[in-house]
Order: sequence, then structure tokens, then C-alpha cells
Amino acid sequence: MDAEPDADLVARLRAAGCVFAEDEAALLEGAVLERFGDGALARSPEAAVELERLVARRVAGDPLEQLLGWAEFGGIRVLLEPGVFVPRRRTELLAETAAGFASAVASAGQPAVVVDLCCGAGAIGAVIADAAGPVDLVAADLDPAAVRAARRNLEPRGARVVEGDLYAPLPRDLRGRVDVLAVNAPYVPTDEIAMMPPEARDHEALIALDGGGDGLDVHRRVAASALDWLAPGGRLLIETSRRQAAATRALVESAGLTAEVRHDDERGGTVVVGLRGPSPAA
Repeated sequence: MDAEPDADLVARLRAAGCVFAEDEAALLEGAVLERFGDGALARSPEAAVELERLVARRVAGDPLEQLLGWAEFGGIRVLLEPGVFVPRRRTELLAETAAGFASAVASAGQPAVVVDLCCGAGAIGAVIADAAGPVDLVAADLDPAAVRAARRNLEPRGARVVEGDLYAPLPRDLRGRVDVLAVNAPYVPTDEIAMMPPEARDHEALIALDGGGDGLDVHRRVAASALDWLAPGGRLLIETSRRQAAATRALVESAGLTAEVRHDDERGGTVVVGLRGPSPAA
């Protein structure tokens, strides 16, 4: 939409604490125009009612991405479902790094086998699929709403999406064959959930946020079984926080992988990368 957003709408959003009020107003107006057609805001009472509904929910604190039904991530529009974890910009470091590893495998002449574990809406898998060319991609999540969203985003890209707890729903034939295991598991300590922004703690599934007492409960489980699933030379990538990075790295190393930590200061991303070495010569 080329026109400036409505000034009164911008003022309402700014008064509600929306830092990027102009951008948000334009996106909300654009969402209504996508549904009702160009010029609808001037001529359609239904369009005006829908815009007011969206604005009122945003002023009340609903996440912008949930109102739009999508989030921008890595240059891709990721479709969402109500209550599903909204992909963060910091996670682009994980997605881009995983895509680079998958591309390197593909350059050797065969599609990379990729697993997007704790996939949420499938944002990481979508970036990998688009950037790395043909991949054998499987995504998994425990939350049924996340699985629905992931299927909308990933099945058109040729991926399989399964529902269940961590490795349990993965096809058995992937054992020992995974080149890239990308994981954005919850890592917020339980006691810190209450301090999160309300857009997250009040509107996203707790299962996607709560990492247990020290935030690393799921990281322990992921690391403990990673070696069973990775191919020789395969990599495990786990997003973590800067202050938890040393502990996550130690978990990955204790599972038998060589590990390093990567940071992206601009986006605030931190990723632990674990490498499975080659199999011993027979």
C-alpha cells in the first residue's frame, strides 16, 4: 500500500506503546486490503469494522504477527496459527547457519537430510528449504497448533511434518542419516517466564517458552540423543542465550560431539554447533 497510514490510527497505536506505530498501522491496513480489496477502507463498512477490530486487539496487547496471521523471518512470510510461537529475528542466525551446512552437503551431489526439531511454525525449515535447494526435510513439534502452521509453511516445500515429543515421531530410517539437526527448543528458565514481554507470555504456548529450572531441560534431552540421529560429519545446531551458551556447549560436548559457539551481536542470536566426527575406519 503506497498511501500513508491513517494519522488517527497511528496516534492510537503510538499511545498504546507501539514503537513502530507507522509501520504497524500500514501493515494492519494492508491486511484488511488483502482481504477486501484495494480501496475497501474508503467504501466498505465491513472493511472499516475489521480494521477497527484489529486495531482494538493490538491496542489491548495482542501480538501484531498473530493479528496479521504471519511473521516475516529471513525474507519469508511465515504463516501462523493462534497461540503459536512467533519466530524471532535472532533465530535467523540458526536458520542461516543450518542452511549453509545443508548447502555444503548438497554441493557434494546429494540432498541434505535435515530435521527441524521443535519446529514451531516451521520458519527455520522454510529458510533452509529455500536457501539450500533440494533437501530431505522433516519437521517435528509437540504442539498441535504449531504442527498445523508448520504444515502450511513446509508441505508446499516438499517437507514432512510430524507431531510428537522431540525424536519420538521421526521416521526410524533417519537414524544415523541426519546431516543437519536444527533445534530451537524452549530455553527460558521457568521462574523468568513471568518477566517476559506480555506478547509472548500471554499469547504463546507455555510449552514453547518454558525450559525448566535452568532453562536447559530440553537441551539436555536433545543433546543426549543427537549422536544416534546424526550422520558422520552431521551437525547439531541449538539456539541458546549468551549467558547459557557455555552450559549448552558442555551438554553437546558431553554427548560426544565437538562443539563451538556462534554469536550474532546485531540480531542478538547465539547458537551452539555440535559436529559428529567421521565413523572410525572399519
